[in-house]
Amino acid sequence: MTEPAHRSRRSGPTPNGERAEGVDQARIEAAVREILLAVGEDPDREGLQETPARVARMYSEVFSGLHEDARVHLQKTFTQKYDEILLERDIRFDSFCEHHLLPFFGKAHVAYLPKGKIVGLSKLARAVEAFARRPQVQERMTEELADLLMDELEPRGVAVILEATHTCMTIRGIRKSDAVCTTSAMRGAFRDSQATRSELMALIYGPR
Repeated sequence: MTEPAHRSRRSGPTPNGERAEGVDQARIEAAVREILLAVGEDPDREGLQETPARVARMYSEVFSGLHEDARVHLQKTFTQKYDEILLERDIRFDSFCEHHLLPFFGKAHVAYLPKGKIVGLSKLARAVEAFARRPQVQERMTEELADLLMDELEPRGVAVILEATHTCMTIRGIRKSDAVCTTSAMRGAFRDSQATRSELMALIYGPR
């Protein structure tokens, strides 16, 4: 995974008090002020005076994954003789659709078949978070997670399934509030073996 070619000068705080490197908050504030003017609002009225700064701080938080290498979360592994499916399901995530900069959110199911090497369960959730906190499309995020796990854990197989609601569909355009988008990426044994894939689906969704 490559780092962004451009890193701006400013940074901002995250909810944990850390710095989100590479975020030019002053530039975001100026842009938000221009947007408010463009839609016919008065950015100097009381209710909007602090809005550009609030949006800048929010972007520092929700796009912090742009300046994070998800691989670091999978560097510490443990030797373990376990060769059955290891599944972490219902990992909640929030991301932003890169087409409209509107949120999409849902849950990730991440599974792999270890080959003598496992990783802490919290690290799978951290990897999901690293990819979610950037302008995204769900299809790419699914593939990125699967490829990362294959590269770093070298398992016999990886499966990633994301289920998400996209506000670019629910609050604008076609406005279908109940629509859920499901994407999957199968690698190794999960792609090659129907029986292994069926076992995974039963673990996630129950017998069909």
